[in-house]
Amino acid sequence: MQSENRAGVDLNANSGESLVNVFRYAYANSPFYKNKFAEAGLKLDDIKRPEDIQKLPFTVKSDLRSAYPYGMAAVPMEKIVRIHASSGTTGKPIVAGYTSHDLDQWAKAVAALCEMAGVTKRDVAQVSFGYGLFTGGFGLHYGLEKLGATVVPFSSGNTERQLSLMKDFGTTVLVSTPSFAIYMAETARDLGYDPLSFGLRLGLFGGEPCSEAMREEIEKAWGLKATSNYGLTEVVGPGVSGECGETAGLHILEDLFFPEIIDPLTGKNLPDGEAGELVLTPLFKEGFPVIRYRTGDITRIIPEPCPCGRPQRRMDYITGRSDDMIIIKGVNIFPSQIEEILAGFVEVSPHYLLVLHKQKGFIKDLEIRVELTPEGFSDRFKDLEILEGRIRQRLRSTLSLAPRIKLMEPKSLDRTTGKAKRIVESEE
Repeated sequence: MQSENRAGVDLNANSGESLVNVFRYAYANSPFYKNKFAEAGLKLDDIKRPEDIQKLPFTVKSDLRSAYPYGMAAVPMEKIVRIHASSGTTGKPIVAGYTSHDLDQWAKAVAALCEMAGVTKRDVAQVSFGYGLFTGGFGLHYGLEKLGATVVPFSSGNTERQLSLMKDFGTTVLVSTPSFAIYMAETARDLGYDPLSFGLRLGLFGGEPCSEAMREEIEKAWGLKATSNYGLTEVVGPGVSGECGETAGLHILEDLFFPEIIDPLTGKNLPDGEAGELVLTPLFKEGFPVIRYRTGDITRIIPEPCPCGRPQRRMDYITGRSDDMIIIKGVNIFPSQIEEILAGFVEVSPHYLLVLHKQKGFIKDLEIRVELTPEGFSDRFKDLEILEGRIRQRLRSTLSLAPRIKLMEPKSLDRTTGKAKRIVESEE
């Protein structure tokens, strides 16, 4: 870190040294962390080695919300040159502040992941993430520019015009959520276009999990190679990890982010290969440093080296969130498990909705609204009844649960230009 700070530390050291220096920087510059460390009984000399990080308390979403808007700042506000924030749909938004140094490091991180995925200076990249407080649009934009690609900053929405300009501008790389990529392909067909004629060769998808079924759907529709990347506003935005051409897990930029996997119940660190909750510490942030942030995302560190030969360790694909696990009649279920099961039916589209029927605050029953493809839809009741039974039987054998199934007509579930909404609640 090149800026002045009272600790006089350099966060541009190797990752082990940086981890210690992040603590020292936050201790000296962040009133929030100064208080948090004092409450935990920690002093400056208590963290001397990378393994000492386990002495530090976790940072959780409620900490960041309680610090709204600028309580996480570790520099004077005149050094903060940009603000981003989460949607704040369930309370105060999470605010992230960036210095010029932070933005430069962020752009370099995203550029590295884009290059890893296969983007080159010859590509025309259309960014169909929303621009604004959401980190996705600006994060990918500046990373792609740093790499040298030509960027079309379209933002989300206005799908017909997106498709028109995609053809006119010769777009080769699409940046969006996976669900919006599927929706764009549907819209293209409705307008009489063959998505394969657009000439897209690569997709950079994030903002929501991309299951293998969604990846296959996107690749089949557009004729491109679909890659996933991962990040979150609380840590920096996109740029934490991403896929290489092997698409066998997401390489973590370990020179910029220190990952841990913990048992979500005990908080104890787990070894590589075991699934748990991802905890991240960015090693470069001046403006709003974050230490040991509990992401809530369930994954694991893949112990085997990647066939691509890159040295960075990989995290597996997110299988769910510690806070979106559904517990019904004693059975633990993640939405990703249901999505994977539904993907095994050719009659079913990638669009579905989970309706949690609650009674006095407890989940009484689960209803899965399953949208059919035009080919899978039938006006014969008997055919639909047989399909419903097959889906229910597959769910029962895999999840030990037989939820309600409601088959929906093609294109009857809502589409979105951003993150797909998969879960709703109904109080009975």
